[in-house]
Amino acid sequence: MLAVVTGAHGVGGEVKLKPFSDNLDRFTRFNDGALTLRSLRAGTVARFAEVADRSAAEALRGTYLSVPRAELPPLEEGEYYHSDLIGLPVHTPDGTAIGTVVLVENFGAGDVIEIERPDGKRFMVPMRPEAVPEWSPERLLVDPAFTE
Repeated sequence: MLAVVTGAHGVGGEVKLKPFSDNLDRFTRFNDGALTLRSLRAGTVARFAEVADRSAAEALRGTYLSVPRAELPPLEEGEYYHSDLIGLPVHTPDGTAIGTVVLVENFGAGDVIEIERPDGKRFMVPMRPEAVPEWSPERLLVDPAFTE
């Protein structure tokens, strides 16, 4: 998921976006080709060829924009896509199961992961080495000091 449509912008069919990527303009087709990007302003206002007016733009509210994984740029060492973390089981370094990653947020100071315990309660942990000493495609380890 690269962005979500948050609503219409004006009366001509443009939409407002909440981007999760700073390079949306590198893509031209989203959602399996259902949306074709015609223009993008300031990374947050888009016009799609298939959206002709405000009503059609409003109908897209809440739509997530995605592209096939193969179209995403390769990752550098230590980088990850948020979708790679969601659903990972979470353990402490001694192997104690804690829960599952259910959300990744970024409030400006770095990524924060939200973990859901088996009882349904959730807590947040910064995605920093002191809190998350190790992660892999199979699991994520969290220092016990950050689980309370």
